[in-house]
Order: sequence, then structure tokens, then C-alpha cells
Amino acid sequence: MKRALIVVCCVAFAGSVSGQGTKLGEHTPPAGVPPAPNPLLFKPLPERKDVVSWKTLSQVELVKVKDRYVPQFADAVSKLDQKEVKLQGFMMPLEMGDKQKHFILSAMPQSCAFCVPGGPEQLVEVRTKTAVAYGFEPIVLSGKLAVLKDDPTGVFYRLTDAQPAK
Repeated sequence: MKRALIVVCCVAFAGSVSGQGTKLGEHTPPAGVPPAPNPLLFKPLPERKDVVSWKTLSQVELVKVKDRYVPQFADAVSKLDQKEVKLQGFMMPLEMGDKQKHFILSAMPQSCAFCVPGGPEQLVEVRTKTAVAYGFEPIVLSGKLAVLKDDPTGVFYRLTDAQPAK
């Protein structure tokens, strides 16, 4: 339901602003408000040898099984299931507050408050041991990674007992 609401909001938002600019989805900000950064200018985080790469996590295909699609992970990803790993990314809070214990870690920063910045292969649900301060800068976390083969929420990855790392 949440995912459907997000999609509806994004479509509604894009439709509501499409008449204000020169191209679909473009709009002119009010006077005195700087234009938002172009989401196409965001670059992936630099690769680190001590952190699981988003390229690795993207090695997944959706395959149709009966009347639905389920993820089929490459061996490199399946081998990470239930392992202690480090991940880097951008925090997307799921709750109110300056500190978060349950949030989404994404490969790319958010460019719209109503839109998810990637598909399920670019998102990790995170549950931390202690609350982590929310910010716009990338963070590095260590924790136990679960590779989810049939999660009802559509999440592919979950990091539990996570804590900030360097």
C-alpha cells in the first residue's frame, strides 16, 4: 500500500508541475527559491574495497513464478546472505526525528521527497542497534545482511544489528 501511495504521489506531482515548465516534470521554482539540483547529475558513490558494492547488489533479475515476480539473485549476492557486511549509501528516514533506528539506505540520494531514488536492488532496509543521526551525506554501516527471496513488502535486502562504521 505504501509503495502504491508513493507511486501515485510521484505521478500526481509530476502531472501537477508539468504545465509550469518547458518539459514534462520540469517546473519553475518560486521567486527567491534556488532551483533543485538535477537528479541526473548525481553520481554513484565511489567504490570502496571494504564495502559491498551497489553493482554487486544489482545482480538480480525478476522472474515470473505463477502469477507474480520474484527476485533471482546472482551467486555473488546469494553468498552474502546472513553475512556481516559493510554498506555505504544515503539515509531515507521512515520515521520522524533527528535520529533513526529504522530507515532505508539507498545507492543514490533522494531528489524528491515523494520518490524513491532507485529500484529494490538499490535499496536496503536498515534496523540499527542505536539511533543514527539523519543527514544528507553518505554513511557507512556494518551489520548482518539478509538477502530476501520472497519478502511481502518487495524489499530485496535487509541489514540488521547495524551500526555506523568507517
